Amino acid sequence: MAVNVTKKKPLFGNKRSHALNATRKKQGVNLQVIRLEDGTKVRLSAREIRTMRKDEKLKQAA
Repeated sequence: MAVNVTKKKPLFGNKRSHALNATRKKQGVNLQVIRLEDGTKVRLSAREIRTMRKDEKLKQAA
């Protein structure tokens, strides 16, 4: 089981038709399961993984 590390939550809003009907919609977070060097599995957002790879805190997956 992966551990949630991120604090991100889904984004909520209205979907609007041409008749201006409002229907609630939910845009989820792009969560990925990644294994760290010590073997633990964590669940991070794709943006956080990208930032960690740029900062070289996370090894590139081959």
